[in-house]
Order: sequence, then C-alpha cells, then structure tokens
Amino acid sequence: MNLINGVFNLLFLVLATAIFGMSIYALVHALRVPTPAFVSAGKLQKNLWLLILVLATLFSGAGAWSYFRAFRIVGSVEFIGIGLGFFSILAVIAATIYIVDVKPAVKGMGGRGNNGPYGPW
Repeated sequence: MNLINGVFNLLFLVLATAIFGMSIYALVHALRVPTPAFVSAGKLQKNLWLLILVLATLFSGAGAWSYFRAFRIVGSVEFIGIGLGFFSILAVIAATIYIVDVKPAVKGMGGRGNNGPYGPW
C-alpha cells in the first residue's frame, strides 16, 4: 500500500511541478509584454492578467510544495493540502488560457525590432 501511495505522490508531484512551471512561464511572458499590446489585441488589461497569473503561480506553487512534502515523508498518512485541488485546477486553466489565447494575440507587439522602441502599433 505504501508503494502505491508513493507512486501516486510522485505522479502528482510531477503534475503539480508542471503546472507551477507553466504558471511561471505565463507570468514571465506577461511581464515582458508592453501594456498597450494587451489593449491593441483586444484582451484584458495587463494589470488584470498579472494579478490572475500571480495568483495562479502562488496556488500552483503551494500545490507543488504540498506534494513535495508528502513525497518526502514516506510512510506517513497526512492530508496533502491544496494539492491538485480546486485552486490548482484554476491555476492550470488560467495559465492555459493565457498561453493559448493571449500570448499569440500579443505576439510581435513587444520587444525591440524593426518596429521601433514601442512595437508595431
């Protein structure tokens, strides 16, 4: 029984770490995109996306930490905490929406290139 619990804890640890990494990636990308790019693309404002992604990163980090603790304490039966619960599901939804919908919409509107210092708009 402990072997099965250990395997599931390892599986959930890997999933929670992947969700945490995805949230960090989305947050870093949102920080690098200029504010007018969000408005030009017709998306939510940058400050609102930053708030959503910071909360997603915090919740997914808490989930990954709780599974890391549960994986390290082999043989103890304890409440895992947030884990891949409701808040972690919301975190993966928020990060996925940003990466799939918002990131392609604001792509090319930031950074410095041949478009000048403020982007193509």
